[in-house]
Amino acid sequence: MGLFFGESVADLQIVGDAYVRLLQMTVLPYVTGSIIAGLGGLHPAQARALGVRVGAIIVVLWAVALIAVFLFPLMFPPHVNASFFSTTLLQPPESFDLLGLYVPTNPFYSLANNIIPAVVVFSVVVGIALMAIPGKAQVLSVLTVLNAAVAKAASFVVLLTPYGVFAIAAVAAGTLDIDSVRRLEVYLVTYVAVTTLLSLWVLPGLVGALTPVPHRAVLAGMRDALVMAFMTSSLFAVVPLIIEQSKKLLHQYAAGAVDADEHLPEIIVPASYNFPHTGKVLTLSFVLFAGWFADSRIPVTDYPRLAGMGILVLFGNVNAAVPFLLDLVRIPADTFQLFLAMGVVATHFGTLVAAVHTVAVALVGTCAAVGVMHVNARRLLRLAAITVALVAATIGGTRALFAVTLSSAYDKDKVLASMQLLHRQASARVFKNGEVPPPLPGVKTTVLDRVRARGVLRVGYLDDSLPYVFVNTRGDLVGFDVEMAYELAGDLGVSIEFVPASRTMFEAGLDPAVCDVVMSGMAVTADRAMQLLFSTPYLDETVGFIVPDAERAAFASWDRIRAMRGLRVGVPSAPYFLRRVKAELPDVEIVPLASVDAMFTPHDLPIDAFVATAERGSAYTLLHPEYSVVVPEPGELKVPLAYVVAGRDQALATVLDTWVELKRKDGTITSLFSHWILGKDVTARQPRWSIARDVLHWMR
Repeated sequence: MGLFFGESVADLQIVGDAYVRLLQMTVLPYVTGSIIAGLGGLHPAQARALGVRVGAIIVVLWAVALIAVFLFPLMFPPHVNASFFSTTLLQPPESFDLLGLYVPTNPFYSLANNIIPAVVVFSVVVGIALMAIPGKAQVLSVLTVLNAAVAKAASFVVLLTPYGVFAIAAVAAGTLDIDSVRRLEVYLVTYVAVTTLLSLWVLPGLVGALTPVPHRAVLAGMRDALVMAFMTSSLFAVVPLIIEQSKKLLHQYAAGAVDADEHLPEIIVPASYNFPHTGKVLTLSFVLFAGWFADSRIPVTDYPRLAGMGILVLFGNVNAAVPFLLDLVRIPADTFQLFLAMGVVATHFGTLVAAVHTVAVALVGTCAAVGVMHVNARRLLRLAAITVALVAATIGGTRALFAVTLSSAYDKDKVLASMQLLHRQASARVFKNGEVPPPLPGVKTTVLDRVRARGVLRVGYLDDSLPYVFVNTRGDLVGFDVEMAYELAGDLGVSIEFVPASRTMFEAGLDPAVCDVVMSGMAVTADRAMQLLFSTPYLDETVGFIVPDAERAAFASWDRIRAMRGLRVGVPSAPYFLRRVKAELPDVEIVPLASVDAMFTPHDLPIDAFVATAERGSAYTLLHPEYSVVVPEPGELKVPLAYVVAGRDQALATVLDTWVELKRKDGTITSLFSHWILGKDVTARQPRWSIARDVLHWMR
């Protein structure tokens, strides 16, 4: 249905969401009751042995996952990339509140807000306390009945699986952006290959080699749970099913040995939620992918640090851990956006391997606790030999696939250069550098009166004001302020012409014989205001640095920059910027530069970084993808942008002030910022391909 009807099936999303919510409805009550009842029924010596043995198993699974992570770079081909400005450049890294995640000051709040680690800690504490309480049998009996009732309720919801999975699969197949998948082809292919290998062979094989439960029995017995985990991408929702199926497998293949302890999976599975599972550990592979994608590969010598710190931060939220790890290994923060886009597909496979990890912990942990775990050397050797062969085939196959299908040509510079005006405008007369425009009549009263009398607004521009003013591949003058100029002329009811302006106006003022107004991403500074009359600001830019990709982390904070010795920094040759940079970085050598373009021309002595605004600098990194934009912490230095009024004409300035406020209120500035600065909708979006639309032509 998804492929047939395409985006039209998006309305089924509510059915899929309802199904997932119903699955999750019973999980927290089940987890809480299972842990309390399970631990409460143990003796303290049993609990200690369980913790040590299950902990050792989790460490082994971490080791397997880390080995898989470090195999990822062997499958990556060369690549170069950059991106438009992103507001994430201005956001501080998400804090990692380990205490709030694991220590429940209010367990009822944790229950209400699905803070699973805190709920598990609360349940463990209550369960341990219950171990030594006399007369606990009555409480345990009630909890056992309650858990059985919750499990029964969960089984009712499972009956809805065909309908829920149908809706989820249809929406995914009908709405997934094919271009986004193609853009992330390298990581998606490698991630799918590795997670499939771990889920269907390595982890079940370990269970088969260490317990009486065979490899095939693991996959057959857990089929429903694994399919549901994959389709819903929610491990949380299938925990009750994993526990029940684990108990059935243990009863079937280890009867007698575990009958007295058949409740152990009810303790082990919820408690293991406190620890990163294999799916989370595989998230570290994205950090390696981001290094490849940003042409800043992580050296092998940094792998131990990445592994140790990665395991620690993955105890928390993945969306907080990934930006932290990107900063740790000096990878541009904008690659985090790729991680979010990739999640549409990768979370399904990540949840699948997480579910198999949970099954392995439940089965091997229970067998270890009751003393029936045994190392089958023959099975382990067979598992290792076949795994090595499969890994070699996976690496070779993916490299061969990318060599045939993947084009590594960088094209973001072409995307920027081919941008066109967001709104179709009436024709305008554009004078390029070297062309002499006809002289303007003298100003008899005001510049505004001259505009009205001529019926033409003459707008001055600077030709190095990307992305506010630039010439695209078609030879058209485009950009944020070009579009704003058309808007202004339309609102004034006049035609428009564009003429080149000179930076000499900063010292001598803007002669009304040149133009009526300059609209070209002009930064407002105190020294410029002494010579020029600015309109009210229409945008604020954020001062940052343009640095080589590998040096991004070194410029992440002002303290780190101040600690660097022998630093040479290029700064726009405006007195305001020179003073501010010197005040912030008194020990650096400042190199004045006439324009942003001058940053990327060869210099006699290398320049380590360039001061530029993050919004403008991001556009230039599209042309020079070996550079990144960094906004140091703490604090942000803002620079307002405004328009320059010729002859300090107060009448025109008053009109501009009112007009800018109107454009801010009616959403014009927001819309243009999204297009020209954020790069949204730079190419026309086409409806998703579908059979009904593109083959049968039933829909437009």
